[in-house]
Amino acid sequence: MKLLHLLPVGKVDVSLLKDLRAAIPDRLHVRCEVLPVVLDPAPAYHPERQQYHSSEILQRMQSLVRPQTWRVLAVADVDLYIPILKYVFGEAQMGGPCAVISSHRLRQDFYGLDQDGALLGQRLLKESVHELGHTLDLRHCQDYRCVMASSHAVEWIDLRESTLCESCRSRVDSSALVQR
Repeated sequence: MKLLHLLPVGKVDVSLLKDLRAAIPDRLHVRCEVLPVVLDPAPAYHPERQQYHSSEILQRMQSLVRPQTWRVLAVADVDLYIPILKYVFGEAQMGGPCAVISSHRLRQDFYGLDQDGALLGQRLLKESVHELGHTLDLRHCQDYRCVMASSHAVEWIDLRESTLCESCRSRVDSSALVQR
Protein backbone atom coordinates (compact mmCIF):
# COMPACT_ATOMS: atom_id res chain seq x y z
CA MET A 1 0.00 0.00 0.00
CA LYS A 2 1.21 3.50 -0.82
CA LEU A 3 2.65 5.60 2.00
CA LEU A 4 1.64 9.22 2.61
CA HIS A 5 3.81 11.12 5.07
CA LEU A 6 2.32 14.03 7.01
CA LEU A 7 4.93 16.66 7.80
CA PRO A 8 4.30 19.17 10.58
CA VAL A 9 5.43 22.68 9.67
CA GLY A 10 6.09 24.81 12.72
CA LYS A 11 3.73 24.55 15.67
CA VAL A 12 0.86 22.35 14.53
CA ASP A 13 -1.71 20.90 16.91
CA VAL A 14 -0.89 17.19 17.19
CA SER A 15 -4.59 16.30 17.30
CA LEU A 16 -5.05 17.82 13.81
CA LEU A 17 -2.31 15.56 12.46
CA LYS A 18 -3.82 12.52 14.18
CA ASP A 19 -7.26 13.32 12.76
CA LEU A 20 -5.84 13.66 9.24
CA ARG A 21 -3.84 10.45 9.66
CA ALA A 22 -7.08 8.65 10.48
CA ALA A 23 -9.32 10.33 7.86
CA ILE A 24 -7.20 10.46 4.71
CA PRO A 25 -7.03 6.65 4.25
CA ASP A 26 -10.86 6.65 4.11
CA ARG A 27 -10.67 8.91 1.03
CA LEU A 28 -7.50 7.66 -0.66
CA HIS A 29 -6.19 4.11 -0.66
CA VAL A 30 -2.95 4.99 1.18
CA ARG A 31 -1.26 4.32 4.47
CA CYS A 32 -0.67 7.53 6.41
CA GLU A 33 2.07 8.28 8.93
CA VAL A 34 3.21 11.46 10.67
CA LEU A 35 6.91 12.16 10.15
CA PRO A 36 8.94 12.55 13.37
CA VAL A 37 10.54 15.79 12.11
CA VAL A 38 9.17 19.34 12.07
CA LEU A 39 9.93 21.70 9.19
CA ASP A 40 10.73 25.23 10.30
CA PRO A 41 8.65 27.70 8.22
CA ALA A 42 10.87 30.70 9.07
CA PRO A 43 13.03 30.61 5.88
CA ALA A 44 9.83 31.02 3.80
CA TYR A 45 8.65 34.08 5.74
CA HIS A 46 8.42 37.36 3.82
CA PRO A 47 8.11 40.32 6.20
CA GLU A 48 6.84 42.68 3.50
CA ARG A 49 3.70 40.50 3.25
CA GLN A 50 3.78 39.07 6.77
CA GLN A 51 3.14 35.68 5.16
CA TYR A 52 4.96 32.49 4.22
CA HIS A 53 5.68 31.63 0.57
CA SER A 54 4.20 28.17 0.07
CA SER A 55 6.37 27.36 -2.97
CA GLU A 56 9.48 27.83 -0.84
CA ILE A 57 8.09 25.36 1.71
CA LEU A 58 7.39 22.88 -1.10
CA GLN A 59 10.95 23.21 -2.36
CA ARG A 60 12.39 22.52 1.09
CA MET A 61 10.18 19.43 1.47
CA GLN A 62 11.83 17.68 -1.50
CA SER A 63 14.66 16.38 0.68
CA LEU A 64 12.16 14.39 2.76
CA VAL A 65 10.85 12.32 -0.16
CA ARG A 66 12.09 8.74 0.09
CA PRO A 67 11.75 5.83 -2.35
CA GLN A 68 8.99 4.26 -0.21
CA THR A 69 7.09 7.60 0.02
CA TRP A 70 4.05 8.04 -2.20
CA ARG A 71 3.53 11.70 -1.22
CA VAL A 72 4.53 14.16 1.51
CA LEU A 73 1.78 16.46 2.76
CA ALA A 74 2.98 19.33 4.92
CA VAL A 75 0.50 20.68 7.45
CA ALA A 76 1.14 24.23 8.68
CA ASP A 77 -0.59 26.81 10.84
CA VAL A 78 0.93 29.87 9.15
CA ASP A 79 -0.55 32.22 6.56
CA LEU A 80 0.50 30.99 3.09
CA TYR A 81 0.71 32.88 -0.20
CA ILE A 82 2.02 32.70 -3.72
CA PRO A 83 3.05 35.97 -5.42
CA ILE A 84 0.05 36.18 -7.73
CA LEU A 85 -2.53 35.70 -4.94
CA LYS A 86 -3.22 37.41 -1.61
CA TYR A 87 -3.27 34.01 0.13
CA VAL A 88 -3.67 30.28 -0.50
CA PHE A 89 -5.12 27.49 1.61
CA GLY A 90 -2.52 25.16 0.14
CA GLU A 91 -0.30 24.42 -2.83
CA ALA A 92 0.89 21.26 -4.55
CA GLN A 93 3.39 20.18 -7.13
CA MET A 94 1.29 19.14 -10.14
CA GLY A 95 2.16 15.49 -10.66
CA GLY A 96 4.88 15.75 -8.03
CA PRO A 97 5.37 14.22 -4.60
CA CYS A 98 4.81 17.26 -2.34
CA ALA A 99 1.87 19.37 -1.18
CA VAL A 100 1.32 21.82 1.67
CA ILE A 101 -1.85 22.99 3.42
CA SER A 102 -2.42 25.47 6.22
CA SER A 103 -5.07 25.64 8.92
CA HIS A 104 -4.47 29.39 9.38
CA ARG A 105 -7.36 30.68 7.23
CA LEU A 106 -9.47 27.55 7.76
CA ARG A 107 -10.09 28.39 11.41
CA GLN A 108 -13.35 30.11 12.29
CA ASP A 109 -11.57 32.41 14.75
CA PHE A 110 -9.53 33.87 11.85
CA TYR A 111 -12.86 35.40 10.71
CA GLY A 112 -13.82 36.58 14.21
CA LEU A 113 -16.16 33.65 14.84
CA ASP A 114 -16.23 31.06 17.62
CA GLN A 115 -13.82 28.17 17.22
CA ASP A 116 -15.29 25.01 15.67
CA GLY A 117 -12.94 22.04 15.83
CA ALA A 118 -15.22 19.75 13.80
CA LEU A 119 -15.51 22.29 10.97
CA LEU A 120 -11.74 22.86 11.00
CA GLY A 121 -11.22 19.10 10.70
CA GLN A 122 -13.57 18.90 7.70
CA ARG A 123 -11.86 21.82 5.99
CA LEU A 124 -8.39 20.37 6.58
CA LEU A 125 -9.45 17.00 5.17
CA LYS A 126 -10.97 18.63 2.09
CA GLU A 127 -7.86 20.73 1.50
CA SER A 128 -5.62 17.70 2.02
CA VAL A 129 -7.49 15.59 -0.54
CA HIS A 130 -7.67 18.60 -2.89
CA GLU A 131 -3.92 19.25 -2.85
CA LEU A 132 -3.12 15.54 -3.08
CA GLY A 133 -5.42 15.47 -6.12
CA HIS A 134 -3.15 18.06 -7.75
CA THR A 135 -0.17 15.76 -7.11
CA LEU A 136 -2.12 13.20 -9.17
CA ASP A 137 -2.28 15.73 -12.05
CA LEU A 138 -5.90 16.69 -11.41
CA ARG A 139 -6.83 20.26 -12.25
CA HIS A 140 -9.72 22.27 -10.79
CA CYS A 141 -13.14 20.77 -11.44
CA GLN A 142 -16.25 22.65 -12.56
CA ASP A 143 -18.46 20.59 -10.20
CA TYR A 144 -18.66 22.77 -7.07
CA ARG A 145 -19.28 19.67 -4.91
CA CYS A 146 -16.11 17.90 -6.06
CA VAL A 147 -13.13 18.14 -3.72
CA MET A 148 -11.15 19.38 -6.75
CA ALA A 149 -13.36 22.48 -7.19
CA SER A 150 -11.49 25.75 -6.93
CA SER A 151 -12.03 27.75 -3.77
CA HIS A 152 -10.94 31.33 -3.29
CA ALA A 153 -12.85 31.71 -0.04
CA VAL A 154 -13.42 29.37 2.88
CA GLU A 155 -17.17 29.27 2.16
CA TRP A 156 -16.44 27.48 -1.11
CA ILE A 157 -14.51 24.81 0.78
CA ASP A 158 -17.56 24.25 2.97
CA LEU A 159 -19.70 23.57 -0.13
CA ARG A 160 -17.36 20.86 -1.38
CA GLU A 161 -17.49 17.19 -0.55
CA SER A 162 -14.31 15.51 0.68
CA THR A 163 -14.27 13.11 -2.27
CA LEU A 164 -13.71 13.28 -6.01
CA CYS A 165 -16.62 13.45 -8.42
CA GLU A 166 -17.03 10.59 -10.92
CA SER A 167 -15.31 12.57 -13.67
CA CYS A 168 -12.20 13.34 -11.60
CA ARG A 169 -12.11 9.83 -10.18
CA SER A 170 -12.08 8.41 -13.69
CA ARG A 171 -9.00 10.51 -14.53
CA VAL A 172 -6.98 8.95 -11.74
CA ASP A 173 -5.60 5.43 -11.68
CA SER A 174 -8.26 3.43 -9.84
CA SER A 175 -5.63 1.75 -7.67
CA ALA A 176 -4.82 5.13 -6.07
CA LEU A 177 -8.31 5.79 -4.76
CA VAL A 178 -10.91 4.05 -2.68
CA GLN A 179 -14.00 3.67 -4.83
CA ARG A 180 -16.82 5.44 -2.98
